[in-house]
Amino acid sequence: MIQKLNLTSTPILKLLTQIAIPSMTGSLFQTLFNLIDTFYAGKISHEALAALAKAFPLYFIIISAGIGIVAGCNSLIANSLGSNNKVAGSIYSYHSIIYAFFLSIFIMLIGTFFSYDILNFMGSTQESIALSKEYTDIIFLGTIIFLLLTSFNSVLYAQGDTKTYRNVLIVGVIFNIILNPIFIFGLFFIPAFGVAGLAISTVLIQLIACIYLYFKVNQTELKIIFKISNFLIRKNFLINVFNQCMPITMALFLVAAGSYILLSFLSIFGDRAIAGYGAAVRFEHLFSLPVIGLNTAVISIAGQNFGAKRFDRIKEVYFKAVFIGVIIMCLAGIIIYLLSESIISIFSNDFEVIKFGSTYLKIAAFIGPIYPVFFISHALFTALKKTFLIFYSNLFRMIIFPLTIVWFILNIMDGYFNDIFYGLLLMNWAFGFIMLAIARGLMIKTFNEDKKVFFIF
Repeated sequence: MIQKLNLTSTPILKLLTQIAIPSMTGSLFQTLFNLIDTFYAGKISHEALAALAKAFPLYFIIISAGIGIVAGCNSLIANSLGSNNKVAGSIYSYHSIIYAFFLSIFIMLIGTFFSYDILNFMGSTQESIALSKEYTDIIFLGTIIFLLLTSFNSVLYAQGDTKTYRNVLIVGVIFNIILNPIFIFGLFFIPAFGVAGLAISTVLIQLIACIYLYFKVNQTELKIIFKISNFLIRKNFLINVFNQCMPITMALFLVAAGSYILLSFLSIFGDRAIAGYGAAVRFEHLFSLPVIGLNTAVISIAGQNFGAKRFDRIKEVYFKAVFIGVIIMCLAGIIIYLLSESIISIFSNDFEVIKFGSTYLKIAAFIGPIYPVFFISHALFTALKKTFLIFYSNLFRMIIFPLTIVWFILNIMDGYFNDIFYGLLLMNWAFGFIMLAIARGLMIKTFNEDKKVFFIF
């Protein structure tokens, strides 16, 4: 259905509806997958819940690499197919696997050998570090599986097949519900692995999905057959893959680094604070799904219209997507605020965990409405081939400003847990208006229009 839409002529609102909603489905089940892990971690103990929260910035390094592969290789393969060059498309498919392999080795080594130091820097107790490492050690060993999975997915995406991976995620959620308690608590001949069981379940599901996607790819015109002759490195192709994928990955690394820095500060309030915050953040992601869908839609719509020089439609899709996203997140914020304690109690019955988690959610309810500005602006930067702006945006919003603000609150103002997030609330809103100005300025410069006639809303 989506593939038949004319992105340069179909009304913008119709495009946003028909592209954004389907893209939300896969993200929904990916989020549910993570929420299930969080739920079962809470059933183990609040220490396990905190360990999972502390492990997430490390896990996000792998996720960032995967997103970089999907986005970067998808565009390279799609461009080749669009120019009727199936040979180049096949070569890029092979080199996406080569890139995924070498990158996975690098990430696996970094994660395996430095995870203890990273966790220790957060101020974690030895018990908490041990639990986090039980999880991350297995996750990092499975890096190659996940990155190959994303590589195969990029080949399918490039050919217009977005349903296969969506279906994989749906089935993955079902398997996660079944396998998590088995590997955590044990069943028959399977011993109880505790927190490590969460990681075992995840890697096993990724392995099954990876094998399935491999066979699906080999049913397409871009067959990937594992023969040595197919994987002879072609320098120019590999460089192009690197140049496309790595900037996206590095920008997302900054998100992981930001989470890591914040958790290191929150550790002074104890594991229950981290457990509550970790549960709250994972649930917060669920309410961000519409904005993620809008991000995907804007990249597609603005990208094609940029090529067609329909600049009026780019402005229209940007501002309408921001407006819709803000409205949705305002409504989500009301729900989050009113049900904050009930939401956290799903994952833990510990009073302190619920208190810390609900405190964050109530403040996050007021941060959420500015999130669409960041997501949609990043989509615009991608469509206009200004991805370096995403890197700098994440550098300042996720690292420099939060580090400065949180340090000031804790060391100068002698603030508490809630004060940190009030500070980040003000920072996000201030930075949001800066992003709007940057996006507007970029469009004026790119489209060569007079500021006086440039509309915002």
